[in-house]
Amino acid sequence: MISIFSFYSFTEWFLIFLAAFIIGLSKAGLKGVDMLSVTLMAFVFGSKSSTGIVLPLLCLADIAAVRYYNRHAQWKHFWKLVPWMIIGILIGVYIGKEMNEVLFRKIMAAIILLTIVIVVLMEYRKSTQVPQHPMFAVSTGLAAGLTTMLGNLAGTFANLYFLAMRMPKNDFIGTAAWIFLFMNLFKLPFQVFFWHNINIHSLQTDLVLIPALALGFWMGLRIVGRIRDEQYRKLVILLTLIGSALMLFKR
Repeated sequence: MISIFSFYSFTEWFLIFLAAFIIGLSKAGLKGVDMLSVTLMAFVFGSKSSTGIVLPLLCLADIAAVRYYNRHAQWKHFWKLVPWMIIGILIGVYIGKEMNEVLFRKIMAAIILLTIVIVVLMEYRKSTQVPQHPMFAVSTGLAAGLTTMLGNLAGTFANLYFLAMRMPKNDFIGTAAWIFLFMNLFKLPFQVFFWHNINIHSLQTDLVLIPALALGFWMGLRIVGRIRDEQYRKLVILLTLIGSALMLFKR
C-alpha cells in the first residue's frame, strides 16, 4: 500500500499544511487571509483541482465556526445573499466544468483586480452610510456564488458586503459562518458528481490536514478575541488587499 505522504514532496506538504492552517485562521475570524490559502493550494494542485481539496476542509471549519459564533448571526443578511449565491454557484458549475487552467487563472486575476479597486474605493469613501439598494446584495451574492464555485474566492466578496454594512466583528464572523456552511455544503455534490474533484485520494489528503486546520482555528480564535471592533475592520481590509495582490500576481 502506497503512503499518502509519498504523493507530494516535502515542500508541497509544507505548503498544503500551511494552507490548511490558514483556512483555520480565516474561519475563526481572520477574514482576508483565506486568499493566501487559495493561492498556496492552487500552486500545488492547480487552480481548479485545488477546489476539491479545499472544500471538505472549508466545511469542517465552517461547522466549528457556526458552533462558536452561532449566537451572533444576523439572519436578514443571510437571506439577502444566499439566494443569489446559489444562482452564482449554478452558473459556475455550468461554465467551469470544461474550463481550462489558463482561462481560469485569467478570470480569477480579473476578479481579484476588480476586488482590489472596490476595497480601496470603499476605504476612501468618507460617508458612513451603508448601501441600501437591493442590487448591491444581488451583485455581491452572484459574484460570491460564482467565485466560490470556480476558486473558493467568495470570502473576498462576502468581506466587501459585510464591510459595506459596517457590521460589528462578531456579527460579521457569525453571519459569514452560517452563509458559508450552507453554501459549501451546497457545492459538495457538484464537486463530486459534476467536476469529479473530490475522490478517495483528495479525502485522504484532507484527513491528514485536519490537525493543521484545527490548530489554525484555535489560534485564530485567540487572536480575534484580542482585536477591537474598530481595529477589526482595518485588519480585514488590509488582509483582503494583501491576499488579492498575491492571487493577482500568481503565475
